[in-house]
Parts: sequence; C-alpha cells; structure tokens
Amino acid sequence: MTNSLDCRGMACPLPVVNAKKALDAFTEAGTLTVLVDNPTAVENLSKLAASRSLAVSHAQTGPAEYTVTIQVQSAGEGAPAAEAPAPGAVVAIGSNTMGAGNDELGKALMKAFVFALTNADTLPERIIFYNSGAYLPCEGSDSLEDLKNLEKAGVKITACGTCLNFYGLTEKLQVGTVSNMYDIVEALTAARTVIRP
Repeated sequence: MTNSLDCRGMACPLPVVNAKKALDAFTEAGTLTVLVDNPTAVENLSKLAASRSLAVSHAQTGPAEYTVTIQVQSAGEGAPAAEAPAPGAVVAIGSNTMGAGNDELGKALMKAFVFALTNADTLPERIIFYNSGAYLPCEGSDSLEDLKNLEKAGVKITACGTCLNFYGLTEKLQVGTVSNMYDIVEALTAARTVIRP
C-alpha cells in the first residue's frame, strides 16, 4: 500500500493531522510520502512517526520542498501506541509577561514564576510555550537557566514551531524542543491539570 500527500502551503498542524489520518487508514504494509515546504513540518512529521515506532526518512527536494517518507512494515503498525496514563500538570505559557498591565512588571512576574517552578514540591510534567511565550526558552531570555534546570529535572519543555517561526526565533531556541499545535492540543487535553500563569 502506498499513499502520497501534498501538504505544501498548509499551516501547522495540518500536515501532521493529514498524515495521522493517512497512517490510521493503512491496512497492510506500505509507504506514506508527504510533501511539505518547511523544516518544522519535517520535524513534526518525524515526531509523529517516532511516536508510532515507524521508520522515517526525509530529503530536501527543492528550495522550499521536502519529502518525508514513513514506512509501515505490517498491518496495524501505523496505529497509535497504546494509551498512556494521563500526564500530570502541564504549564501552558502564552506570553513572555504574566498578567495584564505594565509589561516591565509582567516580565518580572514571569521570571519569578519560572524560578518558583524550579523550587516547587511537585514539578509539572511539561511546559508548553506559545505565542510570545516562545521567547522564554530562547537566547536572551532571563529564564534560560531556570528552564535548563527544569529540563534536567525531567520536565519536558516544548515551544510552538509556528510561533518560533513567526517571531524569527527558530534558530535561537536554547532549551527544549520544537512542537506543533496537534501535539499541544493532545498534551493539554490529556493533562490532569493545566496551569496558565
């Protein structure tokens, strides 16, 4: 069985959503080939394949064209992994400031919040950064050391790839990994508790 998707020009998370649907439809061994137009989509598709223990490869086939190939070796292999237990707390940070009002105060409050997380009795399982919150795990952030300490302590740190691209931060990410909206939605809906400072 072979299937090809042309996801060029599609915004996150559409390439991942379409690839997931295509993989779910596999009833026998085969190959799914997905065309995309940016490296973030390549990374997100690779993560999808890895989450299902599928072999994946990719190649740049043009100035803004990438081909991602996912191999399904047997019937049912493309299905999602068994349901994992619900994660603990997930912290969702959508701004580089905390609260509304004075931005200088808001930045100081956010820095204090991230620092306080490092000293919490129970650490969150994951911290998700999106919109201007994507500045926090990047070069120049006052919270970098605290975030690195949280990651060392086992907290999963992710930043929205679309947001990093929008703010020109993709190459400045210093801690954690690039995520996508599909992954963010799954993490938030599965979390036992969602904290939004």
